[in-house]
Amino acid sequence: MATMSPVYLGIIIAIGFLTLLSVRRYLLKKIVDSADQFDQSKRAFLVEFIICMSAAFLIMAYQYLILHFPLGSTVSLLIGCIIAGFFIGLNSSLIKEREVISSAAQKGAYVFRSIRYSPITLKFTLIAATTFVFVCLVLILVFSRDVEWLAQTAQDADSIMNAQLSVIYEVLFIMGVLMILIFNLIISYSKNLKLLFNNQTVILEKVRQGDLRSKVPVATQDEFGVIAEHTNHMIDGLRHRFELMHSLKLAEEVQQNLLPTQNPSVEGYDVSGFSMYCDQTGGDYYDYYGLPDGKLGIAVADACGHGVGAAMLMTTVRAFLISSVGKYSDPAGLLNEINRWISRDCATSGNFTTMFFLELHPYSRQLRWVRAGHEPPLHYHRKSNEVTKLEGEGIVLGIDESYEFANQLTDVEKGDVILVGTDGIFETRNSEQQLFGHERVNSLIAEHREAAAADIQQAIVSEVKRFRGDLSQEDDITMVVIKVG
Repeated sequence: MATMSPVYLGIIIAIGFLTLLSVRRYLLKKIVDSADQFDQSKRAFLVEFIICMSAAFLIMAYQYLILHFPLGSTVSLLIGCIIAGFFIGLNSSLIKEREVISSAAQKGAYVFRSIRYSPITLKFTLIAATTFVFVCLVLILVFSRDVEWLAQTAQDADSIMNAQLSVIYEVLFIMGVLMILIFNLIISYSKNLKLLFNNQTVILEKVRQGDLRSKVPVATQDEFGVIAEHTNHMIDGLRHRFELMHSLKLAEEVQQNLLPTQNPSVEGYDVSGFSMYCDQTGGDYYDYYGLPDGKLGIAVADACGHGVGAAMLMTTVRAFLISSVGKYSDPAGLLNEINRWISRDCATSGNFTTMFFLELHPYSRQLRWVRAGHEPPLHYHRKSNEVTKLEGEGIVLGIDESYEFANQLTDVEKGDVILVGTDGIFETRNSEQQLFGHERVNSLIAEHREAAAADIQQAIVSEVKRFRGDLSQEDDITMVVIKVG
């Protein structure tokens, strides 16, 4: 083949490539464009590489069968076509990948369809290693041929110098061509990386601004594809979280609306209530009910747990209370009725509710009450400056519908203070894991005994917050303060 005219050789090579290039568009459409988006770039490389190799075998067959060249003389042609097919295939693959990246967002491709991916570092390593092998192979062929040529043509100093320059120019030309091909691949791949990076950063910027309507298009099966899928999962999680927060906010508003909007006015008593949840919703509850003969009913309850589940249980308890108050006779009868309904509803779940129900009579200094497993209220005696507890018997609501509650009686005097609260007050912890406890509450009541019920309540709440410090609230806090006038 070395004796063949360069023009004639060029014509043969051109005819061989043009013959196969005539079907190139059909092959790309049939094999590449019809494939899954993740396989299109791979198939584009294979089609281009196979076309170059087919052209090489077609030319070699022509030279062997028609021109009767030995197969060994066509090795350099085969190696050249392999190298050309490699670089042409890589460039075509990158162009196809760029098209896939650009169209992925329009088609809404947001799912990574394989649990396996091809690392970018592995691709770089394979391309670099293959390029290195090709460069070495080309240089070996060039030097072996040129050494043989120099041995035959070098006769004097001038011819040797000219031969050396010819070899140098040839090597520089080959290296220049290879550098151009490599540089073209670097530019092409940089464009793809820029597209992938922009797709990711644009969506993350929207997320930073609170827009969760868009997702990152998943267009490759590499690290960018994995990152895009994880980003989309994060967006779905944030969207679900915001929806949940919106629902919790709505539930919080609904539950807050179930609590009294103002304190009641009853002759001879000053009453003030307060509730603070550790979550958006809680299981604590207090309310006031108008009873026959101008009496006032005060209910303070605490459902097991806190959060949405406790809030739903407390809403059910409130409904039973409102329904049963219509036929009210006494505190024990009311809680017996409520207990039957709650026990039937909670028989399988095991949930329960504690409650303290207190009846105030405007013209009496005697209180009737029932304690259904609730935290015992505190009774501050103004005359003796002592604090006792209302510790009457009674089980929690929801575990035994046959249980019968009994009324309890307590006499009060002017200046006495009754505090009906939940355990969230006394079980508040500070940074040293100390409990707020009953003694601090007793001291606060005694210290503010001359103040109104609302002021006593506010003093206790403020001290609980100060005691807790920077720690988060662990349980709901509810209290009703009654001061005898």
